[in-house]
Amino acid sequence: MPRKVSPRSLRTGSFLPWRSRWFSERDYALFAAEDAKIRVFLRTRLSEAGLADVEIERSGTKVKVTVFVSKPGLVIGRGGSGIEILRGDLSKIVTGQLELEVQDVKEQAISAPLLAQRIAVVLERAGRRYRRAMTEITEETISRGAQGIRVEIGGRIGGSDIARHEIYKKGSVPHSTLRASIDYAQATARTRYGAIGIKVWVATGEKEGKE
Repeated sequence: MPRKVSPRSLRTGSFLPWRSRWFSERDYALFAAEDAKIRVFLRTRLSEAGLADVEIERSGTKVKVTVFVSKPGLVIGRGGSGIEILRGDLSKIVTGQLELEVQDVKEQAISAPLLAQRIAVVLERAGRRYRRAMTEITEETISRGAQGIRVEIGGRIGGSDIARHEIYKKGSVPHSTLRASIDYAQATARTRYGAIGIKVWVATGEKEGKE
């Protein structure tokens, strides 16, 4: 399967759940645009909390938004003050009765979104000394139970004059096997030399699904 296609999209509905669960013929465009606004808002607002995923479920006038973060304490705040402020700001975007839930990411070391964010921080801070950190990240991911990991970065890496493309991989990441459970994420590192694109694939084994 070409690596230009997101592995999540190919496996959604087979054994991966839909990130947005609702159906509407009359308000489809409105709800789809609203879901996009919710995700952009949360991605910006919860960047320091380690946002891994957002699930949106609609039932009648109720809208349930579940955020998966690596640092739930930063979202909830002292005495729940943080989540109340977030709920109030998010309710300005949502059409309907909002229900907000915060869940902790249990396996952070093999979460592709969290790894992509971690790699972005490494590229922004390490400068030319990024290769050792990249190797440590891939080895740690395998040691925590992943079957394989593949990382692709592209841009003026390490401040080079010419943009280039580098790949770091360890273990097996079977792109053509639809039974393979593969987590995928993208991120961007904002360095003094320009933006560096990051793509991360993490394979965690095989599950029952369509071939």
